[in-house]
Amino acid sequence: MAGLRLIVGLGNPGAEYIRTRHNAGFWFVDALAMDQGERFGFDGKLHGETCKLRLNGEMVWLLKPSTFMNKSGIAVASALRYYKIEPEECLVAHDELDLDPGTIRLKFDGGHGGQNGLRDIMAHLGHGKFHRLRVGIGHPGHKDKVTSWVLGRPSATDEDAIMHGIGRAFDVLPLAVDGRFDEAMKRLHTKA
Repeated sequence: MAGLRLIVGLGNPGAEYIRTRHNAGFWFVDALAMDQGERFGFDGKLHGETCKLRLNGEMVWLLKPSTFMNKSGIAVASALRYYKIEPEECLVAHDELDLDPGTIRLKFDGGHGGQNGLRDIMAHLGHGKFHRLRVGIGHPGHKDKVTSWVLGRPSATDEDAIMHGIGRAFDVLPLAVDGRFDEAMKRLHTKA
């Protein structure tokens, strides 16, 4: 399987959303750029902020859509076209209600599970054949509370758990960049 050439973090733009659970995808790519000593810059033609870095000897683009979450597909489709990258070479990091804070899972293909960023990306691509990094944020317990939950800030304990999980994802990222997703999944999904 082809390796990764584009890593997208999903979130909402704007200072008021920075620390919210819904921006866990942004947390991932921001931490990755910081870890590599790189900075994001706005690119209007791609409807987002981009950053280029070298992972495991390969050049990989990072993308943070500057549209709101439910319009993420505009930026993702634009970046795939512009950089001539296949969807199978793309990893989308997003918040996941169905996983506890700190639990991180890799997945390829499948549905959107009600995640509006994924829903829009799939609408733009016409399929779901891309990799996902599901960043667990926990569930508030009732569907009527989901909106305020995802747009709210996690407790300090949950935030620490999420950041720890993101750190574990960093450890397996070189395998994913090499296209060794099965090995990356096995290591990530095995409790440390």
